[in-house]
Amino acid sequence: MPHLLSHEIGPIGFGLMGFTWRPTETPDSLAFATMRTALACGSNLWNTGEFYGNAPTMTQNLSLLRRYFTQYPEDASKVILSVKGGMDIPTFTPRGDREGVRNSVENCLRLLDGKKKIDIFECARVDKSVPIEVTMEALKELVEEGKIGGIGLSEVGAETIRRAAKVVKIAAVEVEVSLWSTHIFTPGGVAETCAELGIPIVAYSPLGMGFLTGQWREANEVPEGDRRRGYDRFQGENWGENMRIVEKLRLVAERKQCSLAQVCIAWVRQRGNGEGKPVIIPLPGATTEERVRENNTVVKLTEEEMRELDGIVEKAEVKGGRYNARGAANLEG
Repeated sequence: MPHLLSHEIGPIGFGLMGFTWRPTETPDSLAFATMRTALACGSNLWNTGEFYGNAPTMTQNLSLLRRYFTQYPEDASKVILSVKGGMDIPTFTPRGDREGVRNSVENCLRLLDGKKKIDIFECARVDKSVPIEVTMEALKELVEEGKIGGIGLSEVGAETIRRAAKVVKIAAVEVEVSLWSTHIFTPGGVAETCAELGIPIVAYSPLGMGFLTGQWREANEVPEGDRRRGYDRFQGENWGENMRIVEKLRLVAERKQCSLAQVCIAWVRQRGNGEGKPVIIPLPGATTEERVRENNTVVKLTEEEMRELDGIVEKAEVKGGRYNARGAANLEG
C-alpha cells in the first residue's frame, strides 16, 4: 500500500484539533465555514479523535464530521481523514489489545455513519501492556477487512516505529513538533527513523498549543475550562520564563512582516522536506476562516533565518513538561 500522504497532502495540513476540548462547542455554521475554507486552501488532511470533545461522551468531533459530510458529501473524497482512538474513554488509558482496537474502530465508524471513510487510524498512545506487534496485527486485519484505509502511529519513539513497520506499512507518524518541542530531532530519534523508513511526520501543535502565537500575555487569559491551564508549561513561573521565548520569536516575525504563527509553521515545515530528512506536515488547529487563511499563507524562511531560529531554540530553557504528570505517563518521546 503506498503512503496515503506521499503526494496527496496540501501545503500545510489542517487539524480538527482546533475544535477539540474547548469550554463551549463551535456552532456548525462557523465550524463548517472554517472546514470548507481549509479545504479550499489545500489543507486536506483532517485530524480528529474518537475522544475529542467535552465530557461525558467526548465524541462531538466525529459527530461534527458526520454532520459536515452529510451536508457536503462531495467533500468526502477530497479529505484524508486521520482518526486517533484505541483509548478507554472513561479512564483515558490506552487499549492496544485486539478487542480494544476493534471496538474503537467500530465505534468511530458508527459515529461517522458511513458519511466518510477512515483513511488513517492510529492508536493515540502506545499501550505499554501490549506488544506493539499485537496492536499492528489487529489494525492490519481491519485494513484487510476494508474498515480503515491505513495505519498511523502517534506519540511513539524510534524503536516502536521500527518494530511497527516490520509488521505493516505505516502511513504516518503523528507527534508534537514546534519551536519548543524539538525532541524528535535528537540523533537516532523519530525524525531520523522516519526519514530512513520513508514515513511522513504529522507535526501536531506546531504553535506550541497556541502559546507561541503570542495571543496571550498572562496565564489568566487562557479561557476557563481550557485543558491547557493544567499543562506544566502554562503554569506560574513557567509561563513567564517561556514567554521570553515568544518575545524573541516575535522579533523575527516583525522583521519578516508576518505573524508569529506563520514563522512557527514555516520552521516546522522547513526542518523536514529535504535530502535525508522526513516529510514534515505541520498540523495547526483553527476555529475561524481568518485563522485558517493565516496558517495557510506559506512563508519561506531563509537559511539565515532558520539558523537564527535554531539558535533561539538551542539557547532556550523551556520550563515545564509538554503536558502534566498524567498526560506524560503515556508518552514515548
